[in-house]
Amino acid sequence: MEYIVIIISAIFVNNIVLTKFLGICPFIGVSNKVETAVGMSGAVMFVMVLATLATYLLQVYILQPLGIAFMQTITFILIIAALVQLVEIILKKVSPALFQALGIFLPLITTNCAVLGVAILTIQSDYNLTEGVVFAAASAMGFGLSLIVFSSIREQMDLADIPGGMKGVPISFIVAGLLAMAFMGFAGIV
Repeated sequence: MEYIVIIISAIFVNNIVLTKFLGICPFIGVSNKVETAVGMSGAVMFVMVLATLATYLLQVYILQPLGIAFMQTITFILIIAALVQLVEIILKKVSPALFQALGIFLPLITTNCAVLGVAILTIQSDYNLTEGVVFAAASAMGFGLSLIVFSSIREQMDLADIPGGMKGVPISFIVAGLLAMAFMGFAGIV
């Protein structure tokens, strides 16, 4: 039952993008097409789960026993950067089209604060390893859900008659705010 609460909470109630405001750069930057959003969601999920697993083990078995927990942020960033390089190599071999579509936003996963935020929130929430991985996967699903929904809305907005001063980023921020308010409706679930 506890895992279900973690999953529902991370996807809907405490969505990493819409309530914690982490990962806004790829949320705005990669949300022009649903196809790209799905690819970015998959890449973020892979990196987020592996990064949380690796950082949790690093924190519990190396940083805390050695009394150097203050090195948490820098070591977590290094692990995330290494994992992003791994994803980049894999995507280049497996799906060159997706690699090209993600473009500059793939290396930006390294600086995506959602990945680092989830790794740190796992430690701060005192989750065990299994709960941490479930939290990371659910947070990545929440990130993906919000990104895909937002990108579908943006594709529809391209067909809409929007006033000139509102086209592009302004209307995107308004829609993102409305989407965040819609996700706030799930607050009573958990």
